[in-house]
Amino acid sequence: MTKITFMGAGSTVFARNVLGDCMCSPILQDAEMALYDIDPKRLEESLVILEAVNRGQGGRARLKTYLGVEQRRDALRGADFVVNAIQVGGYDPCTITDFEIPKKYGLRQTIGDTLGIGGIMRALRTIPVMEGFAEDMEAVCPHALFLNYSNPMAMLSGYIQRYSTIRTVGLCHSVQVCSETLLKELGMEDQLEGRRELIAGINHMGWLLKLEDKNGQDLYPEIRRRAKEKNAGEKHNDMVRLDYIDKLGYYCTESSEHNSEYNMFYIKRNYPELIDRFNIPLDEYPRRCINQIKGWEDERTALSSKDTLEHQRSSEYASHIMEAVLTNRPYKIGGNVLNTGLIDNLPAEACVEVPCLIDNTGVNPCHVGRLPEQLAAMNRLNINVQLLTIEAAHTRKKEHIYQAAMLDPHTASELSLDDIFHMVDDLLEAHKNWLPQFN
Repeated sequence: MTKITFMGAGSTVFARNVLGDCMCSPILQDAEMALYDIDPKRLEESLVILEAVNRGQGGRARLKTYLGVEQRRDALRGADFVVNAIQVGGYDPCTITDFEIPKKYGLRQTIGDTLGIGGIMRALRTIPVMEGFAEDMEAVCPHALFLNYSNPMAMLSGYIQRYSTIRTVGLCHSVQVCSETLLKELGMEDQLEGRRELIAGINHMGWLLKLEDKNGQDLYPEIRRRAKEKNAGEKHNDMVRLDYIDKLGYYCTESSEHNSEYNMFYIKRNYPELIDRFNIPLDEYPRRCINQIKGWEDERTALSSKDTLEHQRSSEYASHIMEAVLTNRPYKIGGNVLNTGLIDNLPAEACVEVPCLIDNTGVNPCHVGRLPEQLAAMNRLNINVQLLTIEAAHTRKKEHIYQAAMLDPHTASELSLDDIFHMVDDLLEAHKNWLPQFN
């Protein structure tokens, strides 16, 4: 019997999507599903809802909960697949801290979970926990495939890929919807069917390198024309990525609110008109957290009162990856893996996002070659920060945290070196209970 372990199962909505997808699969619906979390209340809520989803799919899966570090190895023991969706420190207090302290220095963020000072701090809190997962997996399920959904994706996946022996791939939601989103927002829905695409780069900044119609005709000339025209009109929610098309020639995977803080171009306190012009939602992630918490409180009561719940299989990769491994029927994904010669003009130590074929041997990344140099240069701005953060986590040397923040493009464009150092010190002090290795 297949065993699937879900780390961070208190993330009920996401656990419902991934494990609900598995319950919809003829290959996976009989699986043992181990739900692990450190929060007993949220874990119990997830169990109630997942049991209702399971009943709606015929009740064939076996669900069991595991609470806390003491039961972690039991949750992992004998697993074939491990799904990771943890957020160390949560919204309160850690996310709030990651936004409010930088704000005192004049540094504003939109999401703060992937790059920038918010991404750095989140990675440093999360890596030790994931390192513990990896050590346990090496002991009790060394052949399991670890599917990481937690952010910052490149830092977390890259660390585990470099410093553990477990098999792992990082998975993001943005790759599979990238070209569809672009074509729909430019009024080119008629090109969706049969389209051909190639996406490669790094997580949240993977590049839509090729997009052709079903006859092999390049769609980019028309895309570039329409993107420039759309950005010249009324403000909308994807202005940064359409500006990428104008300035860099290509569209990228993750949203404009994310990408606005991955560079030095759009968020500038001395040029507030840029923030307005590109419709950039500062402090977006804290707002989302508040709305999601409230929305879940409303939804939880309604869901928990139902004996059965219907589930439609989502676009998440996880269940399809498991099927491909178990059946040896190949499946293609966009995965985050170590750059073992996959993208020629990015560093070998980088975690890159490239097409991967999944079969019974696991994850098989595809060679992409060279990115257009301007795209590789944009990726390298992010990779510098990612590699230095990984170095800080591995060596436990505080100077690498300062250096990661110094080389972050948005942070460096806004703050002096002195302010960067003081801000990092303030954050380390505020997070000292989460980061005792740097005290």
